[in-house]
Amino acid sequence: MNENENIRFDCNRGCTVARSKEDDLLVCKYRQGCCKLEDYDWLKGVSHEMTSDLFEVRFKNTRKGFYRNASGQSIKTGDLVVVEAQTGHDLGIVTLEGPIVGRQMKCKGQDPSDESRRKIYRKAKNFDIEKWQEAISREHSTMIRARQIAAELGLEMKIGDVEFQGDGTKAIFYYIADGRVDFRQLIKVFAEEFRIRIEMKRIGARQEAGLIGGLGICGRELCCANYISSFKSITTSAARTQDLSLNPQKLAGQCGKLKCCLNYEVANYLDAHSRIPKVSEPLELQDGQAFLVKTDILAETLYFSYEKGSMSSTYAVAAADVVEIIKMNRNGLKGESLKGDTTPPVPQFISAVGDDSISRFDSPKKKKKKNKGKDKGKPNPEQNAKPQDNAPKGQDAPKPQGGQPKQNPQGPKPQNPQAKQGGRPQFGKGGRHQGKDQKRQGAPQKSNAGGEERS
Repeated sequence: MNENENIRFDCNRGCTVARSKEDDLLVCKYRQGCCKLEDYDWLKGVSHEMTSDLFEVRFKNTRKGFYRNASGQSIKTGDLVVVEAQTGHDLGIVTLEGPIVGRQMKCKGQDPSDESRRKIYRKAKNFDIEKWQEAISREHSTMIRARQIAAELGLEMKIGDVEFQGDGTKAIFYYIADGRVDFRQLIKVFAEEFRIRIEMKRIGARQEAGLIGGLGICGRELCCANYISSFKSITTSAARTQDLSLNPQKLAGQCGKLKCCLNYEVANYLDAHSRIPKVSEPLELQDGQAFLVKTDILAETLYFSYEKGSMSSTYAVAAADVVEIIKMNRNGLKGESLKGDTTPPVPQFISAVGDDSISRFDSPKKKKKKNKGKDKGKPNPEQNAKPQDNAPKGQDAPKPQGGQPKQNPQGPKPQNPQAKQGGRPQFGKGGRHQGKDQKRQGAPQKSNAGGEERS
């Protein structure tokens, strides 16, 4: 059996779980890059006294925190540690150490010099890991049962995920709801059903989509499930800034909210908008008025037409030139004509796949050689055969002129000159096929009149 078949990948916590063959013990190893809460330590190897005992500890895919090492043990990135919790203790994975922890804490608004920070008790032992994995195995069944209980109580809420504490004495229920939910009765039922401490934590639709995961319309994994951990508010002004159509079916993601990617390019569009003038009136030119019909924001180009609302003949003008024309109009002057200007070249994106034809993968077909001199000198029966349509009944068909083809010793085959010529069969006066009245060439024939035998 392959060794990799016994390894289980827990991407919610960023580790691998397997059992050793020698002593049948659980072995959990930190797997970098397997979790969306992954951080890159770009200060690796740099030591600092202030942050020498501070570590970042990660739990499930939505939670991590900063702890102080009070055990006196040598702890490094990737170790499984037992940490202090509000009630009992929890088990997590060390993901950051050194000066980078202090910078991360400042980004989160936390003070590295705070002495009241929760502590790291010790490195996790095999007993702790066994109990931790046993609690993890109960999460899915607990979530399914919790959803059934919430439905029986008629609560308008949805249990999105369940996270058990490392010692198995407490569980965090993540739920989503549109309005306020009174779950006091629900907590009592949960405590009696699961025999653990209950903590209810409300999350939004974006956090729920990040927990469930999926693929977006771009074909890639959802950003909220891949790397986004802190969500920012997204409004329709982001779509208006990028000149997007306000179609809710196209702007909404799988969570039902506006897509997170709408905020990615807003800064670039705002910077380009600062250099594009607002054209509220037509431009006064020497040959008439020019009306704005289209704006290319990122290219900082405006398109004008001499006919209002017409896109048939448009002229591209740079944003800086439009600013100059507007200043001239305010001073009572008219700008130069746009008809002499040519449309600026637009960069064309060429795909390497479309450069050649798809038939280039097919094997080339061999051309058949025409034997022009091979049949030279031989008679062509199609050209020499001249059948007569209205030949009287009882007369023989005319013999072909020129050389005759070789005859079969068993007897010549009947030939149909009309079929060789590719035409339709011709019929005589009696409605009979003319080819049936022709006699075989080279065979003895009898005359209808005198009964004489001719060859």
